Amino acid sequence: MPLRLIFMGTPDFSVPTLLELVSHGHEIAAVYTRAPKPGGRRGLQLQPTPVEEAARKLGVPVLTPKSLKTPEALDEFRAFDADAAVVVAYGMILPQAILDAPKLGCYNLHASLLPRWRGAAPINRAIMEGDAESGVMVMKMDVGLDTGDVAMAERLAITDNMTAVDLHDRLSRLGADLMVRAMAALARGGLQLKKQSEDGVTYAAKIDKAEARIDWTRPARAVLRHIHGLSPFPGAWAELENARVKILRCELAKGSGAPGEVLDDQLTIACGEGAIRILQLQREGKARMQATDFLRGVPVKPPMRLA
Repeated sequence: MPLRLIFMGTPDFSVPTLLELVSHGHEIAAVYTRAPKPGGRRGLQLQPTPVEEAARKLGVPVLTPKSLKTPEALDEFRAFDADAAVVVAYGMILPQAILDAPKLGCYNLHASLLPRWRGAAPINRAIMEGDAESGVMVMKMDVGLDTGDVAMAERLAITDNMTAVDLHDRLSRLGADLMVRAMAALARGGLQLKKQSEDGVTYAAKIDKAEARIDWTRPARAVLRHIHGLSPFPGAWAELENARVKILRCELAKGSGAPGEVLDDQLTIACGEGAIRILQLQREGKARMQATDFLRGVPVKPPMRLA
């Protein structure tokens, strides 16, 4: 039985879930997303969110309220008479009155294996901290920060060659399928909820650009995971010949030397233990490029160092 849903989301991570819900016959009464922001080449054009663009193509009403805490916002939300709300990276706190408005509740798709990595940047933090796996979970929302009861989950291994954008894209698709299954179970009255464990709670704080500088004194795998966890944004960086270079993709390599030391002419860089080889990078003001293309224009070899 299809449900009448309100969908709440903002970035491209959210779009596959919206499209899957529609393709499986659910009625989207309205889409809530963040307001357009200035963008474009000169920063003068208002750029709608990816979710708004998708909703417009579907012909679904789009709302971009600045707050959900006013009586007017609550009345407008209630007027859609939704069975449930689906929330995927919306970016605004839902007050209790909004959470209570849909008949069957509000359900969030979160990109971590809760209670690990509650908060804003679970994908980045899972890679940066060397986690062996990540996943997506559907939870019934409460007023806490990702503290609601969990309904369903899917797990995914994190490999050393996986960047944040790689994991983001895979979890986005996995989560869309999971939410469709959760809404099907909710519609037939069979969605089971389980309280989150009080053990193993961690918080995925928003990424600070100050974290992006590479510390070459760390072991090679920690350096690799730091680089991949921040790729492509904001991008982990180091200085080469007094110019900042973002490193976007790398691999573990053989070799040793002083931290940051260039070990050969193939961009193998020594770490505190072991070494990495840079595969993709970006100079300030330039497009990203493969290391082989970079080396054709900028020879890098011993005894150079990355600071």
